[in-house]
Amino acid sequence: MDKKLYHELGFAKVDTHRNLRTGTDEVVFCIGKTVSQIVKISQIILKSNNRLIATKANPKIFRAIKSKWDRAVFHKEASVITVNKFPQKKTNKNILVLTAGTADIPVAEEASVTAEFLGNRVKKIYDIGVAGIHRLFKNIGEVQSANVIIVVAGMEGALASVVGGITPKPVIGVPTSVGYGASFSGITPLLTMLNSCAEGVVVVNIDNGFGAGYFASLINK
Repeated sequence: MDKKLYHELGFAKVDTHRNLRTGTDEVVFCIGKTVSQIVKISQIILKSNNRLIATKANPKIFRAIKSKWDRAVFHKEASVITVNKFPQKKTNKNILVLTAGTADIPVAEEASVTAEFLGNRVKKIYDIGVAGIHRLFKNIGEVQSANVIIVVAGMEGALASVVGGITPKPVIGVPTSVGYGASFSGITPLLTMLNSCAEGVVVVNIDNGFGAGYFASLINK
């Protein structure tokens, strides 16, 4: 493993020391970077630990990565690229990923792929928002048996509070930018989740499925 603190590329200082500090390599956030920059950063990361995860990616970026590393996989719905195999599952405890609606699935998939890439078992139940709350209660057994729960919701974001009120397990709320005008591209569900009166609910940023998956992995282990 490369024990340098970071690798200087001029446009980026790739943190090759992160795995030693945290047990996880640097992750490539693709938005705002050119394809060439992403490929060069990926080369350093893969040389350091032979595994890569890149978030908020697109098919153009994937084609460039795939041309260099044949094992690259594009998780299309999650907009995530991974290179090389996921590790063997390190725990039997489950992370449960819930969405309020079908439109929230892309962010939920980003959380799911991230958690699985970090060695966790993930279960998913989608489209069980409060507009049809009986769908949540029909799946109460899965909710109660999970070790950590990620709740992904747009619109008003109420599902996180509801789930937090029926389980003693930690709940990670992920507000999404899905919704009509007054949801303000995710601000409304963000504030709803932050103001939850249910104990045990924490919140990541709008559309931050990666952050939720990573944090859930820390809790799960």
